[in-house]
Amino acid sequence: MMLKLLIHILFSVTVSAGVNIDPNGYILYCPCMGRFGNQADHFLGSLAFAKALNRTLALPPWVEYRFGEPKSIQVPFAHYFEMEPLLKFHRVITMEEFMENIAPKVWPPEKRTVFCYMARGQGTDCNAKEGNPFGPFWDTFNIDFVQSEFYGPLNYDIHHQDMTRKWNSRFPSQKFPVLAFTGAPASFPVQQENKDLQKFLVWTPRIVNRAIDFIRNVLPIGAFVGIHLRNGVDWTRACEHLDHSPNLFSAPQCLGYRNEFGIASQDMCFPTPDAVAKQVKLAVKEYHAKSVFVSSDNDHLIPFLTKALKRMEVTVHKLANPEPHVDLAILGRANYFIGNCISSFTAFAKRERDANGLPSGFWGFPSTKASASKQKHEEL
Repeated sequence: MMLKLLIHILFSVTVSAGVNIDPNGYILYCPCMGRFGNQADHFLGSLAFAKALNRTLALPPWVEYRFGEPKSIQVPFAHYFEMEPLLKFHRVITMEEFMENIAPKVWPPEKRTVFCYMARGQGTDCNAKEGNPFGPFWDTFNIDFVQSEFYGPLNYDIHHQDMTRKWNSRFPSQKFPVLAFTGAPASFPVQQENKDLQKFLVWTPRIVNRAIDFIRNVLPIGAFVGIHLRNGVDWTRACEHLDHSPNLFSAPQCLGYRNEFGIASQDMCFPTPDAVAKQVKLAVKEYHAKSVFVSSDNDHLIPFLTKALKRMEVTVHKLANPEPHVDLAILGRANYFIGNCISSFTAFAKRERDANGLPSGFWGFPSTKASASKQKHEEL
């Protein structure tokens, strides 16, 4: 009888109506900060967090903001990335599958608690659905929360301070089968210890095929240099904060997490067209490139760079209808890449290239002054 009871309990815990249930619990979150580059940084940290707590991660859709749309659009995670590589690292499930098959068993509407560090906005709870994209994100899955749980003073740095044990001790899966966070359980920019997880983010065949088709059918035969330009109005304003934020956004990717390799400059954040052309020419010459591919949020500088590279007989290209994810897949395949040290979009391309052993550089880094100083020091 005892054996039969034990078997029944184990069976009911792991399988319900043909659905596998993870007894260690699940992690959900809203990728509600910034656009794709920021969300990707947060995803790597969230993946590491789920692995450390040994909970299955529900892969959230990517939050996108499209012109003319009053609310954010949620694009399924698997639209851009493969599931299988992620499963080699840790247990994951799409948010759509979780809500359809798992949530009714372990997270019914009357038990939906949301987690945040402290009260958010007006009131004394997490206000998880206040504002855009918070509201639209949870509404995509018809999720409403009945209560809030504050997890402070815990944090997401599972690499230090015995944080994993503290989380599991305070929020055991038996009592809290689902940890649903108002935002990503991760830091921005991506924590140094989590950067290597980029290798588990693999583009879907749809993205890869479009990138390869462009490279084969649009670019001339031969090596090419890929570059990323951030030069929109919003970026101009962001660069104005460098004096007060020397490690702004993704700056640690080239300056180090403690500014051990220098401080951010305007030349790095918003290089002039002439500075861009000069650096591109050097890269073209070094890698014997026949073309340059440009990804940009605003001005691709196609006419300017075409004129600057005319004597070198190098052509300059962009996608006819730019799509950020295809841009990234192309940049990931360039013989050499130059990006913006401050940008999380560049950071994604740089991490992917690092994972594949491909060389990259940044605008204005190292600075001419820093290089001259280093050379003088070595001569002494």
